[in-house]
Amino acid sequence: MGLRLRRGRGVTRDIKADYDEHAAVVTEREQEAAGVKAVLVSLQRGVKSMGPLRTAASLIRLNQRKGFDCPGCAWPEEPGGRKFAEFCENGAKAVAEEATKRVVTPEFFARHSISDLEGRPEYWLSQQGRLTHPVVLRPGDDHYREISWPEAFRLIAGELRALDDPNEAVFYTSGRTSNEAAFLYQLLVRSFGTNNLPDCSNMCHESSGASLVDSIGIGKGSVTVEDVANSDLIVIAGQNPGTNHPRMLSVLEKAKANGAKIIAVNPLPEAGLIRFKDPQKVHGVVGHGVAVADEFVQIRLGGDMALFAGVARLLLEADDRRPGSVIDRDFIDTYCHGFAEYEAQARAVDLDTVLEATGISRTQLERVAAMVAESERTVACWAMGLTQHRHAVAMISEISNVLLMRGMIGKPGAGLCPVRGHSNVQGDRTMGIWEKMPEEFLAALDAHFGITSPRQDGVDTVDAIRAMRDGRAKVFMGMGGNFALATPDTAVTEAALRACALTVQVSTKLNRSHVVHGRTALILPSLGRTDRDVQNGVKQQVSVEDSMSMVHLSRGSLHPPGEQVRSEVAIVCQLARELLGPAHPVPWERFNGDYDTIRDAIAAVVPGCADYNTKVRAADGFQLPHGPRDSREFPTSTGKANFAVNPLEWVPVPPGRLVLQTLRSHDQYNTTIYGLSDRYRGVEGGRRVVFVNPADIASFGLTEGDRVDLVSEFTADGETEERRAKDFRVVPYSTPVGNAAAYYPETNSLVALDHVAARSNTPVSKAVVIRLEPASAPDDLVSGAAWDE
Repeated sequence: MGLRLRRGRGVTRDIKADYDEHAAVVTEREQEAAGVKAVLVSLQRGVKSMGPLRTAASLIRLNQRKGFDCPGCAWPEEPGGRKFAEFCENGAKAVAEEATKRVVTPEFFARHSISDLEGRPEYWLSQQGRLTHPVVLRPGDDHYREISWPEAFRLIAGELRALDDPNEAVFYTSGRTSNEAAFLYQLLVRSFGTNNLPDCSNMCHESSGASLVDSIGIGKGSVTVEDVANSDLIVIAGQNPGTNHPRMLSVLEKAKANGAKIIAVNPLPEAGLIRFKDPQKVHGVVGHGVAVADEFVQIRLGGDMALFAGVARLLLEADDRRPGSVIDRDFIDTYCHGFAEYEAQARAVDLDTVLEATGISRTQLERVAAMVAESERTVACWAMGLTQHRHAVAMISEISNVLLMRGMIGKPGAGLCPVRGHSNVQGDRTMGIWEKMPEEFLAALDAHFGITSPRQDGVDTVDAIRAMRDGRAKVFMGMGGNFALATPDTAVTEAALRACALTVQVSTKLNRSHVVHGRTALILPSLGRTDRDVQNGVKQQVSVEDSMSMVHLSRGSLHPPGEQVRSEVAIVCQLARELLGPAHPVPWERFNGDYDTIRDAIAAVVPGCADYNTKVRAADGFQLPHGPRDSREFPTSTGKANFAVNPLEWVPVPPGRLVLQTLRSHDQYNTTIYGLSDRYRGVEGGRRVVFVNPADIASFGLTEGDRVDLVSEFTADGETEERRAKDFRVVPYSTPVGNAAAYYPETNSLVALDHVAARSNTPVSKAVVIRLEPASAPDDLVSGAAWDE
């Protein structure tokens, strides 16, 4: 389609785009996840991007013991033998994106100026293919140009040495980075002299970590795949497994076959919460599949804390009627702290407030509480639907409170299960990618390598944006990811990146962060999970950690897209040699040539990783120790599991307004847009849609298909800030009255930088107060340009 781009500076030119982002068509929604259609879509996307032979070569190795780990979600493999096709639709799409035959060469950048690329939609950028050469954009240039690797490293090192303080540099990490690369990256950064190590976890599960550290002493979940499969009751809150981690559905199917009940708590009736059709089973091909949720709780945004607080009160009252049958007093007396204070608060919870905050009926609340009371083995799972609220940390603590009341920690078939979104985001944190690593880790790092790590806390993602915005940070380096689009407050973030003296992006494919650049900008092409990694003539392997603390190897097997593409390990080691000099005590050259030596260093430094090289080579890898799960030992300040006492919070809907949650379509993974088909929600061909309850549409005097602007309102210190995202199509949908939903990154611009969760500093992307106004001139997805047909 030929589209005309009108820019504010008066330049008009024709752009060829693959789609019109405003041309969404509403179709019938699907009522089940996976099935034969998912298989067909997976194969179609693979063949289109990779060709038939490369598709077959990659998919038969995906998530296999001798293959490579999925570059998508962090859901773990089941122990024991693997299925022939151990992947889901979106995992196959992720592989197709990474292993595509299309390439972005220096000739591509010669044809396309930065001014041109700025006007391209994100989907178009990602579809151009794999990056093949390091390129540089120098001050005053409008084209990236090829640069040699040694010259690129000299440029970065020169800019870093020119800083007045190492804390003027920010080193971001994506969750796809391997354990080995992450360990070396943080080692480089700390050797340089800063703890400025923000990562993607700051924007998703930081709230989980903050809450769980207080509650049980470790910021990771306390369950295994076997626990989920053998539970009596699984509570899935703020989570859409059908799109975000579809392989979870096969474990839920197994749990249901074992007699488990499932409570789904979510504002939207997602297909993956309704029915699952496993294409590897007969009933998933010719039958009706398996119904997932036994109880669907359509909760108002931000009402989950109230839900669990109400359940806690009803559990206490049930135990009053049948003393000792509901509350596990022995567990509480032996392993817990602070129950008396929490019990007093829980008994005082006003159930009318609970019903108002949640939007559910008293009957359903009592039904949910009865299911929790009757279960002998309960697992609570959650994702970003809970973590991205102002009161997210307190909300998750309320879930922990309910499970602690029932003795569901350190018990087979029971426990807490934060489901991480990115494939190795949990492993990166284990390896030291955090701005606040504990003294134990830093001391071990210093002792092993003979360095002196800084002790001053670094900046997280939100504070990194503030530092760049305010001129306190001048160099940005991103190890993977798409920082410009993954972060909140798009206009502020882009201005912050543009204020830098140097931006460096280590990437596999082109994205928005490459055209939102500092005065000087570098793009360094890296290997992906699917690529063969050979160093000194020897094929290397890396390791990753999944959502349940299992660490295993990943072995890429496909030919890389070009000879100039380097592994993340090689990029870090070669930069370190240039920046820190040959006399630096860390053996960077040896690490670069043999990844086993990196794992030996990890074994010496990282808790729980002793004998790493041996244990990771076991068939299914090994599980990191977890005191609460393994032995009911709680490394908290009290030495026990702590009940949390927090005032009840929820998200009222202001008059004439809606509360918006941002979410993924079924055809994307984080900021990577695979295509324009969200068939589970019945949207095809476009992304600028807003899902609204029919009653709200009528009350605002709108009709289906109307075009509106979304105007967010954020109030701080008595002043209200407004942000506008233009030209969205109104789509009637089964959301709670007063709530709405729309896709990110299109709506990230509506999330104020200062609207963050208490204590975790996570952007509040699931509770954005908006109003709807008649559409003004449509905006381009990211650049503020307007499109005309």
